[in-house]
Amino acid sequence: MKKFIIRISLLCLPLFMFGGCKKFLDQEVPGAFPEQDFYKTDNDATQAVNGVYDMMQAHYNNNWASLYMIKTLLSDESNAGGNDAGDQPGYQTIDDYNFDATNDKIRDAWRMCYFTIYRANKVINRTEPTTEMRRRLIAEAKFLRAYNYFELASLWGDVPMILNDVSPSSYTSTGRTTRANVYAQVEKDLAEAIPVLPTKSTYSVADRFRVSKGSAQAMLGKALLYQQKWGEAVTQFEAVISSNQFSLEPSIGKAFSKAGEFGSESLFEISYTAERSYDWGNFPWGGAPESNIHIQLMGPRGDFYTKAPSDSLIGGWGFVLPKQKLWDAYVAAGDVNRRRQTVMSAVELIAAGGNWSNPTAYDYEGYFQRKYGSFASQTGAPISELNYGTNWRHLRYADVLLMAAEAHFRAGNEGKAREYINLVRQRSGLGIISATGNNLFQAIVTERQLELAFEGVRYTDLVRWGLAVQELGALGFRSGKHELLPIPIYDVNTGGLSQNAGY
Repeated sequence: MKKFIIRISLLCLPLFMFGGCKKFLDQEVPGAFPEQDFYKTDNDATQAVNGVYDMMQAHYNNNWASLYMIKTLLSDESNAGGNDAGDQPGYQTIDDYNFDATNDKIRDAWRMCYFTIYRANKVINRTEPTTEMRRRLIAEAKFLRAYNYFELASLWGDVPMILNDVSPSSYTSTGRTTRANVYAQVEKDLAEAIPVLPTKSTYSVADRFRVSKGSAQAMLGKALLYQQKWGEAVTQFEAVISSNQFSLEPSIGKAFSKAGEFGSESLFEISYTAERSYDWGNFPWGGAPESNIHIQLMGPRGDFYTKAPSDSLIGGWGFVLPKQKLWDAYVAAGDVNRRRQTVMSAVELIAAGGNWSNPTAYDYEGYFQRKYGSFASQTGAPISELNYGTNWRHLRYADVLLMAAEAHFRAGNEGKAREYINLVRQRSGLGIISATGNNLFQAIVTERQLELAFEGVRYTDLVRWGLAVQELGALGFRSGKHELLPIPIYDVNTGGLSQNAGY
């Protein structure tokens, strides 16, 4: 993470999840604390919790394996891109719905969730809540555990639920827990965290990356929404909205700018730094860099791209190329301001003095992604490609408003649903809607598509709404299979886990 995060290593993870301990972990590490001597002080607990956040940042970690990329490529927002179909085949097969249980990106995203949970479990189970700080840190760890279990349950369904250390004798008998019970644990962790966590405004600048009461309330609301517990979800979202701790930025561009990091719209984001001075010699290709290398991966392919003189979007490696379908959705909605901050056309690029020299490039439909753009303003020296400090925005206030609108609609309060949709629309200069009934639900669907494009929510939205076959069927989505990801084959074979249908 950024410079206030300290990377720590916490024992070997359970064998059935992660393939066993490397031999060097069996050797004495100079300066390392035995586990029984750690978690004793506020400083110990702080370092341990920082390590939980840090693991959520590790979306490279020996292999291109970003959960953000997986969720985005499963949607109808973009093509995988890259040089050709052989460029990062794990991502390519996800994009084309040709993946199976051997997919390396799915395997490693699954592992990163459990790596994070493992660290959170250590904090929760071994830290004594004898000081106010330690109680708060345990609450943070509960949020982070809940967040990762939510990701696992929403994407994989029934998953192993590990809340304590797993003994070797249990490696092959732990099994999968029902999605309902995993969600119940998510609810429990968040409900216990909410009374302890402070409000966002009370954190110092150095601690602004930490989750707040509002973060936990919003995440609990999201978990309840996904379970169709509409009234309970409304309660949590209203607590966030009425707290006056959050507000919409003047524009979506501001929300995703460097100046917008941890700003008024941010409820939870994972931070990276542009200050590690990586170059081609010292970049940790075999590990987890502190910069966000996936931003470089998603920049317009530099082989063919010339930036416009007045623009700061520079070249990258050409992944996540927007589809015509997304562009058309913005045009149909008359959504010009928000579209300009999310997607740029080659026509606009050339009109501004830039150029794109290969109109038949692989997976290219004429558009470039800007929300998580490869902007020069977000990178550092000496090699810009390796030093993007762009944060992943995991929860923001616009999403909360739209989830609240959906929950109110489902609970029968159409007035509140329109109020919250219109707050988001007005920020982008769009007119007020007065739709009712199914037209109002369709307005929610469209608003989430346009507001939250490239934020990793479209796929799960379509699945939970029952619209995935309609919207993703042409991409290869098959009903009865692709509502869930496959359990990685290693864990099926080694841990004795059952496999999801169709894989």
